[in-house]
Amino acid sequence: MEFMNTKKKTDKRMTLKEAIATFVEDGDTIAFGGMGGIQCVAHAYEIIRQGKRNLTLIGDSPCEAGDLLVGAGVLKRMEIAWCSYAVAGLAYNFRRAVEKGIPHPIEVEDYSNFTIGLRFLAGAMNVPFLPTKSLLGSDLPKYNARIKTMDDPYTGEKVALVPAARPDVAIVHVSRSDKRGNAQMFGFSSNAENLVRAAKKVIITCEEIVSTDEVRRHPNLTIAPEYTVDAVVEVPFACHPWNMPYYYAYDIPFHVQQLAAFRTREGFEKWLDEWCFGVDSWEGYMEKVGWDRLERLRRVERRFTHISC
Repeated sequence: MEFMNTKKKTDKRMTLKEAIATFVEDGDTIAFGGMGGIQCVAHAYEIIRQGKRNLTLIGDSPCEAGDLLVGAGVLKRMEIAWCSYAVAGLAYNFRRAVEKGIPHPIEVEDYSNFTIGLRFLAGAMNVPFLPTKSLLGSDLPKYNARIKTMDDPYTGEKVALVPAARPDVAIVHVSRSDKRGNAQMFGFSSNAENLVRAAKKVIITCEEIVSTDEVRRHPNLTIAPEYTVDAVVEVPFACHPWNMPYYYAYDIPFHVQQLAAFRTREGFEKWLDEWCFGVDSWEGYMEKVGWDRLERLRRVERRFTHISC
């Protein structure tokens, strides 16, 4: 398949299994959308299930996907600002890899959340780097040789430079999309707008596929236009146990149970056997979680978003 031609298709729908198999290759640099929820969980499980290897992950806070992929031995390198689970607990797999080389050592290149965003913006603008002053008060330039400092040619003041990020594949979960790839987001989109423009190939997953007419009724919500997108996949509850604004709430009890298993290497491997390899697709995962439980999360989110509106 010629990847560039896929952006011109008028119907880009496929399954998650097909999208990962088609567009993610061993050795690729990948990046995920999402922050503060909207984590790409279904996508990480599918990458693990397909046995992808030697990937580089670029991201600001790739909590769930980062920890799952490093624990499964998928990643060789991470260019990130942060990797943990916020209110639910620590990223045990990430810490084991960095501190003990389990399951194998990984390279880590540190940035701040803001400067990872600048890197995606530079990639989207097709410029080699962007300047910032925010790193000058930190030790990041000391430990990251790719952060350069220079004198501003206009004022003579010091500025730091961060390199553009141009991932081979961007995987972004959104609220809804049409079959052409015009993707829309309700709520916080993080770096998604720049990520889809910086990446060579883009997989859009969504909670629901809607008509192009419906997308056109609310054009201001479109964060990824069709000319940036290679594949569209409908994946309801793709962020579970995380939340998806306006669709379902955060399943904290499930997450606490999950991270209790992740405390040990044996517990993580057992979890993968049950929740990743023990099912053949995300649909199997959702059935295992239970449709009643997932629908309760949907009702909770709808109740809160109704109150907030």
